[in-house]
Amino acid sequence: MLCLSFTLLLALLLGVSFGDALPRDAMKKRCSLSKYQFLAPPELKAVQKMKEQFEGIMLLSDRKCHSRLFHRKWNPVELSVSERVMLVEAELDLATTMLQLPADAPFANTRQRPLAFLTQAREDLRGCMAPETPSDQPSRKLRHWLQRLQTAKETETTGCLEASAILHIFQVLNDLRCAALREQCT
Repeated sequence: MLCLSFTLLLALLLGVSFGDALPRDAMKKRCSLSKYQFLAPPELKAVQKMKEQFEGIMLLSDRKCHSRLFHRKWNPVELSVSERVMLVEAELDLATTMLQLPADAPFANTRQRPLAFLTQAREDLRGCMAPETPSDQPSRKLRHWLQRLQTAKETETTGCLEASAILHIFQVLNDLRCAALREQCT
């Protein structure tokens, strides 16, 4: 009986010690992107409406770009799962930043739902990204694209970046879906 009590006490102490050794936030935070595998029709409809309204606005303005950020000679399925997450996080960061820019009232209202959705997706992705270690270098393809994105942010006009992000929003959503699937997708 004493041996059984001692064993239970030892197990309890080890359990408490082990629980304190792990960060509580790490135990709570789970990576779940499954809700992005198939996007809800209301979200897709809101994004489509925003894109169409923006295309109408674009006809009235001059938003020429020198870089073609979303024209890649490779497909995100060629990247590892962790690299797809990094790619989509960068794309979502650009898209949400551009959607937060001041705009006329009708467009500002139209983009609120897509902005909220994309912001939530970006936060969910950030919860899935492993902390970088010095040995974790993205592939040459991804590294080159991330460098092009950074250069575009420094050299292109805000109008160009906004147009690129919004006009290619469905490409970003497809990349998000591929990252959520965590396997090959088309």
